[in-house]
Amino acid sequence: MSSIEGDVQQRVQKLEEGMAVAEATQAGAQATQAAAQAGMGAAVAAGGAGLVVGMLIALLVALVARGD
Repeated sequence: MSSIEGDVQQRVQKLEEGMAVAEATQAGAQATQAAAQAGMGAAVAAGGAGLVVGMLIALLVALVARGD
């Protein structure tokens, strides 16, 4: 009976360790996804700002060329 209890305890411990690893993996995946979304948002904002600046520069160049 004692060896059966020991075997059950070992299996329970392995299951608990496996669950802890799975939870840590899931938390890591969620953190990675959040970071990727934040990075994408920053890239979109930077691209939008670059577009606006580029349009202003083109407008200024057009105005200067038109004035000549």
